[in-house]
Amino acid sequence: MKIIISPAKKMKVERDAFDVNGMPEFIDKASMLMEKIRSLSYSEAKDLWQCNDKIAELNYERYQSMDLKLRLTPAIVSYEGLQYQHITADILTEKALSYLSKHLRILSGFYGILKPFDGVTPYRLEMQAKLSVNGCKDLYEFWGDSLYKKLVEDDDRTIINLASKEYSQCIEKYITEKDKFITIDFGELVNGKVKQKGTLAKMARGEMVKFMAKNQISDLNNIKEFRELGFVYSEDFSTEEKYVFIKNF
Repeated sequence: MKIIISPAKKMKVERDAFDVNGMPEFIDKASMLMEKIRSLSYSEAKDLWQCNDKIAELNYERYQSMDLKLRLTPAIVSYEGLQYQHITADILTEKALSYLSKHLRILSGFYGILKPFDGVTPYRLEMQAKLSVNGCKDLYEFWGDSLYKKLVEDDDRTIINLASKEYSQCIEKYITEKDKFITIDFGELVNGKVKQKGTLAKMARGEMVKFMAKNQISDLNNIKEFRELGFVYSEDFSTEEKYVFIKNF
């Protein structure tokens, strides 16, 4: 079983919590992206990132001084988004962390695919960013099916999708009949329909990752026992390919 999640835009350097255990699989391709972004003017980079001046200045400087092999932070603690705050890797047991190392994979526009303790440096590059590089019109074409192939290379073809559509499509479009791809959605019931709210969904995704790690989940049915943040599994709205959890007020 593999669990896929999205990265977060906000990142930090943190070298005290955990040791780096490995380098990103696609470090050479990340280096190509780094050099491409370094070649952009400030205004071009800001347009690429679609952000304000403060964030653009920070990341423009990051790329100019970036070193992909020094002063690295384990990916699981480098990202600062809500999802990662709710995974709370820093307080998990060694057994839970070992589970994450084996099962969790982070999809990234810059690094491609990451194991939790791969060493990374802060960057900004969303998968949907309009960056032409190496003859490819965008990052989806740049990464192609390489992320999917890496995910299933050990013939583990059960994939739990907790990633946003922007990232999950890098895997989902290459799924074959040999694979079992299950998307987990979190929402609220409004007028008989499930409505997803971004902030709450991000929190729930992190809680689900933590739940699976703490309980060493290997049976798909046990995922349905998740009850954090008031969510409960809905048989009525779920299918074999989608597990839907509805907030129980």
